Amino acid sequence: MLGLLSRACRVVAHHCADDYACAIYHGIAAMSTSASSDAPTKSVAWGGDDLIRHGTPAFRHTNLALFAAGFATFGLLYCVQPLMPQFSQHYGVSAAASALSLSLTTGVLAFAMLFAGGVSDAWGRKSVMVASLLSSAVLVLITALMPNWYALLAIRTLLGLTLSGLPAVAMTYLSEEMHPESIGLGMGLYISGSAVGGMSGRLISGVVADYFGWRAGVGVVGVVGLISGLVFWQALPTSRHFRPQALQWRALFARFAGMFRDAGLPWLFAEGFLLLGAFVTVYNYLGYRLLAPPYNLSQTVVGLIFGIYLVGTFSSAWMGHLAGKLGRRKVLWTALALMLFGVACTMMESLWLIIFGITAITFGFFGGHSIVSSWVGRRGGAAKAQASSMYLFSYYMGSSVAGASGGLFYAAAGWNGVAWFVGALVLVGLLIALWLYRLQPLPQIITPPTPMSKGAMP
Repeated sequence: MLGLLSRACRVVAHHCADDYACAIYHGIAAMSTSASSDAPTKSVAWGGDDLIRHGTPAFRHTNLALFAAGFATFGLLYCVQPLMPQFSQHYGVSAAASALSLSLTTGVLAFAMLFAGGVSDAWGRKSVMVASLLSSAVLVLITALMPNWYALLAIRTLLGLTLSGLPAVAMTYLSEEMHPESIGLGMGLYISGSAVGGMSGRLISGVVADYFGWRAGVGVVGVVGLISGLVFWQALPTSRHFRPQALQWRALFARFAGMFRDAGLPWLFAEGFLLLGAFVTVYNYLGYRLLAPPYNLSQTVVGLIFGIYLVGTFSSAWMGHLAGKLGRRKVLWTALALMLFGVACTMMESLWLIIFGITAITFGFFGGHSIVSSWVGRRGGAAKAQASSMYLFSYYMGSSVAGASGGLFYAAAGWNGVAWFVGALVLVGLLIALWLYRLQPLPQIITPPTPMSKGAMP
């Protein structure tokens, strides 16, 4: 399976302007840093100049480790999404309250990712990532044992903090340790693991919960995450090019402040908020509608609907490539328009139209996210690391704020209330996309990324 993913990643990497942009293209790289540790690791062969190269044992170990890391991180994060109706039933809470099981996690994650890179500057890449994965898996296992709703929310809130150490560090490890000719594939495998993990976490928890209850569903995901974390710990080579550095807070905050003087970046940050906010809200409350009459679908079938995520694997690469040929400003608005059309379809009574609408929303979301995240990296210039960090902050805050707020609309007007709320978010995003169409393009100047020692935070 890893070989198939490798070939797929070569296709994704082919569509990226450069290796750094390829990572930003999927909205992950900007906040990544990795972790060096004194923990025991297998001895691996390194290519020539001590950088990890394609075809070496070290390259295979690194790719296995980062695929496992991406798989575990996003599986642990999103495993509760299909279980929200069961939380409502078990704990007697509303749909909006149930959504806090994900919103609190992503909210804390958004803030913590801004600073996790700086922590790894001082503590080491691999050590931060290993601690992040293993502690997160343990917290998910503890989640399955929580006796009351508030205890569960407390653990999920803490999970947002522990999870931040992986996505905020992984790509910097690659940029430090892997040869430039090989880094694109390495990034692609981490991204593939993230996508597969996000989908699998939802599928596994949903299907297992249907037969054995939600505690078993969450527990199985926790065990898979723990195994993946141990694989990561043993497989990832120890950092050879990491040098501890003190974080320069003044330089860091100065670069964050400077981004808001750009004519386009604040609007792109807002676009990220709206995109993920709309997308997560749809999936948060979809289960409530499909489990109820007249559909009465099982938890297994509802969980399998998350397989629609696979269309995002195609749409992100295809629309990203299309944007590269025609221009981002000419393609972005079509992704938002497709999402708006999909929202309208979900308001119909036909189950097939609802599924078609969900597919359109998913296709548009992943395409739009790939365009906006790469656009942020382009406009960020010398501060592209901070720009992408701020984009991901806005992106996950959209999940947190809109994902929870959608429950108020569900309580007031059922699914149609959710659809109107999501439609309003997407419509605002479409208006921003049309405004960005008129944004003056930047000159074709290539600027190097800022070193983390000078305030950069990949």
